[in-house]
Amino acid sequence: MAGVLRAYMARMDSDHPEQALDLLEPDFRFLIALPGGEATGHSKDDFAAYIAGRNAVERSHEILRSSSDRDLETVYGVVTEAGKTVGSFLSAAVVTPDGRMARYQSYFSTTYDLIDRAD
Repeated sequence: MAGVLRAYMARMDSDHPEQALDLLEPDFRFLIALPGGEATGHSKDDFAAYIAGRNAVERSHEILRSSSDRDLETVYGVVTEAGKTVGSFLSAAVVTPDGRMARYQSYFSTTYDLIDRAD
């Protein structure tokens, strides 16, 4: 389940996050809600600019739950930086028949966990 989101997050966590662009439609739209504000865009080029502006840290997305229903995939998990959990995320994507993301919406919180974890 949640194949394209797993692939997307693995690429975003890699040393070459720009490879995530291969998973996007040209007219890709996105909203990434972060504690400091929102990042939005209406194209693959806008997302390339978002990637270029991200701070380079040792970051990892650990997916704890995933689901899919027709063209919608969702994942929930935690983000770690340098091995320490810094927050949780809930993300969803509309996926095209050829397995690319057409739309993406993600919410990240440093203060709330939807699912209790044993850390």
